[in-house]
Amino acid sequence: MEKTKEIERSIIKKFRPSIWHKFVKAVSDYKLIEEKDKIAVCISGGKDSFLLAKCLEELQKHGKIKFELEYIIMNPGYKKEIIDKIKYNLNLLNIKAHIFDSEIFKIISKEKNPCYKCAKMRRGYLYNYAQKLGCNKIALGHHFDDVIETILMNMIYNGMFAGMMPKLKSDNFQNMELIRPLYLIKEEDIIAWTNYNELNFIDCACLITKKDIGKRKEIKNLIKDLKNNYIDADKNIFNTISNVKLDKIIKYYKDKAPYDFLDKY
Repeated sequence: MEKTKEIERSIIKKFRPSIWHKFVKAVSDYKLIEEKDKIAVCISGGKDSFLLAKCLEELQKHGKIKFELEYIIMNPGYKKEIIDKIKYNLNLLNIKAHIFDSEIFKIISKEKNPCYKCAKMRRGYLYNYAQKLGCNKIALGHHFDDVIETILMNMIYNGMFAGMMPKLKSDNFQNMELIRPLYLIKEEDIIAWTNYNELNFIDCACLITKKDIGKRKEIKNLIKDLKNNYIDADKNIFNTISNVKLDKIIKYYKDKAPYDFLDKY
């Protein structure tokens, strides 16, 4: 379809500096994709995961590394209109995906901390399904803003300094790895791409919690306020996870073992 081709071209032409270059840089810098990988692209139905799917498709077509892709969608208990909307966008973007059901919304409905339980269960379902398809990696659509929000959330709500990694080896699924190819791409640029192409994806379709009362929303507003006073606040927060001076840290952990500055004082 011509519309599909226009959307694909926009990624590597109009949004080349803000999206394509940053996507390729993340894949290269963090060594996210290797020869003969088989990657399960996890599509939630939102703008981030759909952009991820198209970027990986473009890289598969034009990149030097040979790898395979499978597109998977887990339905945690969405309403029919949400599933219909996801299927419409799959058809529009010419993506053939495996859709499978789970009862996550039903299970977490009585949880005190449903978001944490949901994220953990989603990951397990995705790993399990991807492994059945013969994949060795799953790709998620987390972006630059997710990274800096996670850093601040850990500091403010959990009292620790920890970031969101560009890739992780699974603890529970042997030889499986998680990658985040949109790691360097800002959410505002994903929104710009969405609006430019007049695309309409699902936002938060959770039946259990409301997005606007979440802690992440509070952190988004905090970062917005910080940027009003310091234009590079978001970049500097992001850079902290690559610029850690251990001799200025009182205590840190490596492989769960604590290291105290007094040990070598």
